[in-house]
Amino acid sequence: RSFMQLSVAQRGAVILVDVLGLSLHETCEVIGATLAATKAALHRGRAQLRLLAAEPEQAAAPRLDAHDERRLRRYVDLFNARDFDAVRALIAEDVQLEVVNRLRLRGKAEVSTYFGNYDRISDWTLSLGFVDGRPAILIRNPQEPDGAVRGFMLVEWRDERVVQIRDFRYAPWCLVDAEISTVEGPASLEPAPSRASGFVP
Repeated sequence: RSFMQLSVAQRGAVILVDVLGLSLHETCEVIGATLAATKAALHRGRAQLRLLAAEPEQAAAPRLDAHDERRLRRYVDLFNARDFDAVRALIAEDVQLEVVNRLRLRGKAEVSTYFGNYDRISDWTLSLGFVDGRPAILIRNPQEPDGAVRGFMLVEWRDERVVQIRDFRYAPWCLVDAEISTVEGPASLEPAPSRASGFVP
């Protein structure tokens, strides 16, 4: 649960080295960083995890308020319907996109191409949920019988427009030991808990 409170670089370094057992040089190749940057991220990530481990556990279950759920559910429903013109209409002109471990795009014109990539493949379906207590859009492969979460997206809004998308579909280490909760339906804001088992594609 604490991993999501680290930066992407710190989380990737700690999980790849301390959980999956990769060497520093192998980790550099996976996350695309220099050796010095990877060592620094690993050191800071370990230190932050020690601090977080000392904090008291928060017993309250994560919740979505009605406004956030409405916005996210509309985004998910349009995405699942492959109505990407309608999805593009939701993004702001100054939107920023990061497909973690792949690319970064800025501005509506550039980011609009990202939706076309999803339109060309069929190994995904989206649903609402939480990753380590943060509202998230969960990615599953409907062709796989286990129904496991294979990635997730974090979407930030300004009023009714999406201003930032972070897509972790290609960063599987971010789900290692993560706490995953699913929001079951339009009428329910209470998540049904489950746990990701950690995966490598």
